[in-house]
Amino acid sequence: MSNSEAAPGIVGPFAGMDVPSLLRMRSQSRREHPFLVWAPFDAPAKAWTYGEFHERVGALAAGLKARGVKPGEFLLIHLDNCVEAMLAWFACVELGAIAVTTNTRSAPAEMEYFADHCGAVGAITQPAYAEPISAHCRNLRWLAVISHDAGAAPAQSRKPQHGDSFESLFGDSADRPRRAIDPSAPCSVQYTSGTTSRPKAVLWTHANALWGGKVNAAHEDLHQEDVHQTYLPLFHTNALAYSMLASLWVGATCVIQPRFSASRFWNVAAEHGSTWTSTIPFCMKALLDHEIPKQHKFRLWGAAVCEPPAFSAFGIKIIGWWGMTETITHGIVGEVDQPNSPMSIGRAAAEYSIRVTNDDGSPTAPGGTGNLLIKGIPGLSLFKEYLHNEKATGESFDEHGYFVTGDRVTLLEDGFMKFGDRAKDMLKVGGENVAASEIEQVIAVVPGVREAAVVAKKHPMLDEVPVVFIIPAAGVERAPKDLHDNVMSACRKALADFKVPREIRFVDEMPRSTLEKVAKAELRKMLG
Repeated sequence: MSNSEAAPGIVGPFAGMDVPSLLRMRSQSRREHPFLVWAPFDAPAKAWTYGEFHERVGALAAGLKARGVKPGEFLLIHLDNCVEAMLAWFACVELGAIAVTTNTRSAPAEMEYFADHCGAVGAITQPAYAEPISAHCRNLRWLAVISHDAGAAPAQSRKPQHGDSFESLFGDSADRPRRAIDPSAPCSVQYTSGTTSRPKAVLWTHANALWGGKVNAAHEDLHQEDVHQTYLPLFHTNALAYSMLASLWVGATCVIQPRFSASRFWNVAAEHGSTWTSTIPFCMKALLDHEIPKQHKFRLWGAAVCEPPAFSAFGIKIIGWWGMTETITHGIVGEVDQPNSPMSIGRAAAEYSIRVTNDDGSPTAPGGTGNLLIKGIPGLSLFKEYLHNEKATGESFDEHGYFVTGDRVTLLEDGFMKFGDRAKDMLKVGGENVAASEIEQVIAVVPGVREAAVVAKKHPMLDEVPVVFIIPAAGVERAPKDLHDNVMSACRKALADFKVPREIRFVDEMPRSTLEKVAKAELRKMLG
């Protein structure tokens, strides 16, 4: 039997459920409890209870149906963080349409590709992006525009210059569409970052989304009285599944900020009693420059690594994790109620099968670094497919049915794992393989370093050599000789000579891509 064949009679964990049925259930069991709290930068916060949000989703789904959107059709949602983004996403999936959430940093040509590739019939966006979408996504039947940009005050003119107003989409919630529940039906699409080829469209089913809600909530020890503070982009898996769907699953509250703001973070947390946040190193580093309040309600943070010493000042347990758009949740995760190996990404999650292998397919021994592969069930615990790309879908799995992640991890003696690198982020220095992250980890703990990123520079003899870009910590001069010398000294002490950076460049900021990750392709361009 092939991996894609299923034995007859299997009853899935979400039989009789889909995303709309979960929202409907919560609107009954937690009707008056706040589900979403919108915390803009320039106005008082506004809350939507589960009951209110369910009603608005139904009205929007009814309006989309009246506009001619049919089940199985694709709808672009090109929005920064806002409640409208979640109304649009849930209304799409209630109707049976497929929500396509796109990165608002995408170039117009990329948006044109996304719209044409999925065959989107319409788009919902905000004033800042309306003109380029109108100009480049010419096959859309319609475009709707919300009244504001990322929490800014609405424009004086209520009528958008391009397209219709978002409010014009709403109908009567009494006319909300009714359809048969099918957890295997397609639900949403996210486009992954491309390298040498076009981005791939990761397709989730309703079962995938429900899996994300249930398993993320379990991994995070999330409960109905928790308040999840959310500022990472809702068009990505982290905020959508780790925060939003997990909160929905348990009936908790999700506080949405337009984006991360170090100066506003603690005030928002205090105002709303935040107990949980999913964060990234970029945000935590910025928070170190601000006073940490003695009184707050945070009990857990989730981030890239477990219990990083550099952030012990927060006094909050930080669990690490690893996941991808294709895995919906964490395939590797730290323990909430047990000690974790510091700087690890956790242990293999119980819901998946994890393999770490050498390039020849043999198991990587503890202490070694190998290729990370993960096995689950497509359409449930792994993505359904890459939309319109059967070849890429097939090639992403090995002969044993494991998804080839392209990431590398170091397997520790105690079963924990540390992130190694993306396979594509390895340097080849004079025939030696060098992980950029290995060098970055050494430099990151040098006093005076706020952030470091290592990239390869072409070399006539050695093929490549490492170059490091560094953002100095606050209070450190722009091009500090002492810091330069300290970094080089630390590298020479901790690394083989061929791993020591050949050049240090001090910068005020790094180019950014998904989830504020450093855009290393842009750094390479800066090398000339």
